[in-house]
Amino acid sequence: MFPRSVRLAFLLLPLCVAACRDPKVAYYRVPKEKDAPIPQMPAAADATPGSAAPFAGGAAMASTAVPTASGPELTWTAPADWKSKAGSAMRKATYMVPGSGGTEGELSITAFPSDVGGELANVNRWRGQVDLPPLTAADLAGAVTRLQSNGLRIALVDFAGPSQRLIGAIIPFDTGTWFFKLGPGPDAVIAAGKPSFEEFLKTIKPPAQP
Repeated sequence: MFPRSVRLAFLLLPLCVAACRDPKVAYYRVPKEKDAPIPQMPAAADATPGSAAPFAGGAAMASTAVPTASGPELTWTAPADWKSKAGSAMRKATYMVPGSGGTEGELSITAFPSDVGGELANVNRWRGQVDLPPLTAADLAGAVTRLQSNGLRIALVDFAGPSQRLIGAIIPFDTGTWFFKLGPGPDAVIAAGKPSFEEFLKTIKPPAQP
């Protein structure tokens, strides 16, 4: 008969052996996550130097600068009562034209390369500015007055919408197209400036012409 202490040692031996063995390590393969794309904010591209429209995310909203016509430029003589305003990168000139009762209409002069989409597209763009529906090619002849002045071909339009009126002239010159636009503005203001605008068109001429 073994002493009690020896018997106790034999009983505890299997437990000690099990406890001393290395624990079994389990390995798991975790699928690698795909990298989420980092959103790219648009870079600022100012339509005019030093200007940028705010973007909802804090960056500047991208816009495209429109080139103006290069090469020889038309010249003109503005009436004495027209007030010249500071120009911009998009405009060749801006004038405030006196209307009725101390009001004024704005005349903008711009020039762009080529035909800028063609006469019909530009006429319809102006019609949209006074909330009028677009014309078809068949309607164009009845909406445009054709003039010849100082060797230039002038397409003159006068559009009155529900609340605004616009008078404009389109002049192809050299490799570009020039736009002279009075308005949009209230009908009474633009109507008052129409006679001086039409006289002004007669002063427009190519630079080489005396």
